[in-house]
Amino acid sequence: MSTSPPAAPPGLKQAIFPLQLLGFDVDPINSVQFSNHTGYKEGWEGEVMNGAQLAALLEGLGRNKLLGNYSYMLTGYIGSVSFLRQVLDVFNTLRNESPEVRYFCDPVLGDKGKLYVPKELVEVYKAEVLPVVSVLTPNQFELELLTEMKVTDVASARVAFEKLHERGVGTVVLTSCDFTEKPGSLLLLASVSRGEGEKPRVLQALQPRVSGHYTGTGDLIAALLLAWMEKLDGDIEGCILRACTTMNAVVERTKRGMDEGVNPNAELLLIQSRRDIESPDTSSSRVSVQTLED
Repeated sequence: MSTSPPAAPPGLKQAIFPLQLLGFDVDPINSVQFSNHTGYKEGWEGEVMNGAQLAALLEGLGRNKLLGNYSYMLTGYIGSVSFLRQVLDVFNTLRNESPEVRYFCDPVLGDKGKLYVPKELVEVYKAEVLPVVSVLTPNQFELELLTEMKVTDVASARVAFEKLHERGVGTVVLTSCDFTEKPGSLLLLASVSRGEGEKPRVLQALQPRVSGHYTGTGDLIAALLLAWMEKLDGDIEGCILRACTTMNAVVERTKRGMDEGVNPNAELLLIQSRRDIESPDTSSSRVSVQTLED
């Protein structure tokens, strides 16, 4: 459940194609219906979906006995409190039908100090969503909002991760941050709970930084992480390596398209990157993944 602008593809379009390529059946539900993403300078048209609309869809699915075959629920941008609360009802219904279903949550709240959503959603995420999430994929700003603390380095990120584990989140992946000890690199951090009384396993991934701003990278990385966690049976190191290798290839191809004038809006070139999605070349990858010492 996420955005689905027809003219430009952050949100569902960034998640559906990779998941399908990697062998997953996907049933998408829009959280908004916009003409294009909100980064376009001429604005956008459309509407934010509400909880009543989602409840009606759930009713129809349930009446036709279509709610019993799901393994995962993945959510991205959600623009209203009523829709977010109804998402929780959807998850509870899915869990009643299939107790093993897992919730992957990309908590799209904002970035670099700016909220993208009504501030009321932050409290709903903290109080109601976190306790039922299996995997959370925030950026640095979202991690700070959800833990009510500043995150400025690996040490403070670890403290934030432990706060989320205490709320019940099994795995946290910090998908982007503005601190790294290696100039010219992007840092991703992941923390996997080992249970009460044990320190979580924390990993870092470093990959080359590609200049420019690209829309939809958070949606894409969340989908890739979900797919590879399932396909690799929880091998978090292998999952991160494959997801980041694909991301690096997609962004580099997108940058080349921009430089050549064929992709002026910096939309991720997913179709052109299908081989990198299906079979990321980890043997020659410029991504390094390692477990950090406690």
